[in-house]
Order: sequence, then C-alpha cells, then structure tokens
Amino acid sequence: MKKPIKILLQATIPTSEDDWDIARFSMLRDYLASCKDDDGNNLFCVTARNREADADENEPVLSSLDSSDFDELWLFAADIGASLTEKDCEGISKFRASGGGILITRDHQDLGSCICSLGEVGAAHYFHTKNPDPDTSRCCRDDPYTTNIDCPNYHSGSNGDYQKITPVEPVHELLKNPNSPFNTIQFFASHPHEGGIGVPLNAKHAQVIATGTSKITNRPFNLAIAFESIKDEHGNTLGRAIAESSFHHFVDYNWNTEMGCPSFVEEPPGNGIKKNPQALDDIKAYVRNVALWLKKLKD
Repeated sequence: MKKPIKILLQATIPTSEDDWDIARFSMLRDYLASCKDDDGNNLFCVTARNREADADENEPVLSSLDSSDFDELWLFAADIGASLTEKDCEGISKFRASGGGILITRDHQDLGSCICSLGEVGAAHYFHTKNPDPDTSRCCRDDPYTTNIDCPNYHSGSNGDYQKITPVEPVHELLKNPNSPFNTIQFFASHPHEGGIGVPLNAKHAQVIATGTSKITNRPFNLAIAFESIKDEHGNTLGRAIAESSFHHFVDYNWNTEMGCPSFVEEPPGNGIKKNPQALDDIKAYVRNVALWLKKLKD
C-alpha cells in the first residue's frame, strides 16, 4: 500500500476565533482527509495548524520544514505583513528545494504580504504597498462597495456564491474534471475582493492556468498560477508550486455560509453554491487535483 501524501495546512496567524485562522478551513481539511484511492486507501494525511512562535519568534514547523516528513505545504497568509521570519522563509524555501510542493495564497490589498519573501512563488503575488502589480493600470480599486479595502480587490462575487472561471488553453491538468459535463472545472468559490497575482519575470516554467472576471468592471484577472518543477542554480530540483489569488477559494464560509465568518465581515453572503451543488463538486475536484499534483518529488 502506498503511503498517503502528507499535507500541512498552515495559517500565518496565531489561533484567533474571530479571524481567518486554520479552523476556518475545516471543510478543506475534512475533504482532503476523506479522499480515497481506487483500493479504498487514504490518499492524504492532513495536518492543520495555526502559527506558533518559539523563543526567537520563529515558527517551529515552518522554520524546519525542510527536515520534516511533509510532502506539501498549503500556506494561507491572513496576516497584515509581518508573520514570516527570515528563518521561516528559509525553511519553506529549502523545503521546495528538496522537492516539496507548495501552494501559497493570500487575499486583498496587503493581507498576507509576508509571503513576498518566498522566492518566485512569493513574487507572483501583488499587493497594495509591497510588490505592486507592474501593470499600473491595475493599481486601482475594483470592488467599490467595501470602502475600507483598497486594491488589489477584484470582485468575483459574494461569499457563498461561485464564479465561472476561464481555463487558459491548453487546459492544465489541474483543471480537468472527468465527472463534469464539460470535462473541465468551470467554477471556483467567489469573493468580493480577491488579491492580484501574475507570472514573475523570467519564470518561463510558470503559467496562468485560470482567470476570473470582475462582476463590477468586467476586467479579467488571474486566479491561479502553476509553477512546474525545474532545477535551480544550485542543482536542486524544485517542487511544483501554485500561487492563488485568494485563500477564500478554500474557506468554509465560501463553501457553506452556514459555517459562519469573523465579525468584521461586512458583505452580505450569497447562496449560489447551496443552489448549485455542481459548483462545489468542481471546487473539490480542483482541490484533489492540486493535492495530487503538488506531491513531493523524490530523488
């Protein structure tokens, strides 16, 4: 029997009942833990945790991730920009250099901007005051309703609704869904103010795989970028990686609004996913694809 793929779901913030800590990703955790192979064996072994700090303020798991037995890191950056230490970033970078797969995601404006220090995958994320979008025409508000949130803040729909995505041709394997009538994933969870991402300069092994469309401006924006494995300048085989425009693609509240949200959420929710179960099926198919695709590369 093959060993299950070991996945770390990690928030960049400490435990906080009134924030987007890792408890808000319980449906993602439970779905991954439920996935089976054709023989009925568990595909994934999932650990979900919030940020902790040792005596030197480093995160004990992230700072030594390269020496762990995890195959993948899914990092949900919900901080305001100062949660990853230099040693944390070093541990994550060494993990990818050892073949580990990483998914890094954030949200609007400057939320999660600590990830900018995570090499090329961090550089794929654009923020309001740090690593802004090089296309200056995009450095303006998209969502006009939540006035305390500035760009990037692409409005793909209400929490609890779904957005119709556009797979980039040729369709990447991450977006295949044989159980869909279209054979491809059509829907992601939507969010009123998604962040901005783009392929870093000279990252020829990276590509945008899906785009969304603002419901306010009709402007297309990038939803996910896939980084294929390459050799770095030191001869290390880097693991695969994904940059996502918003961690709300994976949040309980965005999959099922009855799961609740932090008290600071102002926007009224939608019920699109509840009315159209196919949307959640697509989202789960994508999650499964990601977890299989990011599996740690063995020497």
